[in-house]
Amino acid sequence: MDVENKSVTFIFFLRGLTDDTELESLIFGLFLGMYLITIFGNILIILAIYCDSHLHTPMYLFLCYLYFNYMYLVSITVPKMLVNIQTQDQRITYAGCLSQGLFVAVCILFECFLLGVMAYDRYLAICYPLRHTVVMNPCFYIILVLTSLFISIVNGLLHSLMIVHLSFCTDLEIFHFFCEIAQVIKLACSGSLIKNILIFVTASVFAGIPLLGIIFSYIHILSTVLKMPSSEGKYKAVSTCGSHLSVVCLFYGTGFGVYITSEVIDSPRETAVASVMYSIVPPMMNPFIYSLRNRDMKEALKKVIVRINSLL
Repeated sequence: MDVENKSVTFIFFLRGLTDDTELESLIFGLFLGMYLITIFGNILIILAIYCDSHLHTPMYLFLCYLYFNYMYLVSITVPKMLVNIQTQDQRITYAGCLSQGLFVAVCILFECFLLGVMAYDRYLAICYPLRHTVVMNPCFYIILVLTSLFISIVNGLLHSLMIVHLSFCTDLEIFHFFCEIAQVIKLACSGSLIKNILIFVTASVFAGIPLLGIIFSYIHILSTVLKMPSSEGKYKAVSTCGSHLSVVCLFYGTGFGVYITSEVIDSPRETAVASVMYSIVPPMMNPFIYSLRNRDMKEALKKVIVRINSLL
């Protein structure tokens, strides 16, 4: 069966997080609230960085890309889920499912690379402060971002091509609130084992490289901080890295938690609930982490809020 016929014939069903109609209304309100908090929270942080010239540094510009990525990620998954609940129509087309899985894969991997690049930026700033501004010039950090995005897109396309060559059976129910590629592959009649192995290998390699870079960077950062003579210098270094390290722990911690949950618990629904922790919670929480733990960000946010109040 060719791809064009698949797109016409196959209709997937996103069963969401529950079949209980009473719980669905609660889930609708909860996810709508989380979505709005995520969008407005990330927009507020981006405006704060844009309006404060002191924050026009690589670290905060990387943050802007990260927050744009967060908004895109939740906009791919949550609105479709809300529409499905509201209309009581759980269908999604083959092309729609494939596209959603592709873009989610791109966003997740792009976040991995951005967190790795941000760790490298902190490594240069703390371990080699005199070389930091020379190495991390505007041209170089744009190259880093574009390279990260390119690799993420290539990885997403590889995963999508794997799905295109699968043949599906009649049972096309996905017990998830979005078309996660691993869940779609489980519906295949044949060839899914090889595809699962390939996805695991590529995901481990592409996600593992940034993680190794983060670990390497923070080992050297910790070594440099411990050698600093003044407590003020140590505090400044820790404060600039604390927010990023918290975001890294939240992202990778929830990601590994979901993977372990999916291996230990043989329940697609519980795995779907756990996946909320890496796809929805980090985009919602990370703006708060940076705004509460970073002094410069607090000051910039205060200025933006004052400007907004003056316009209202």
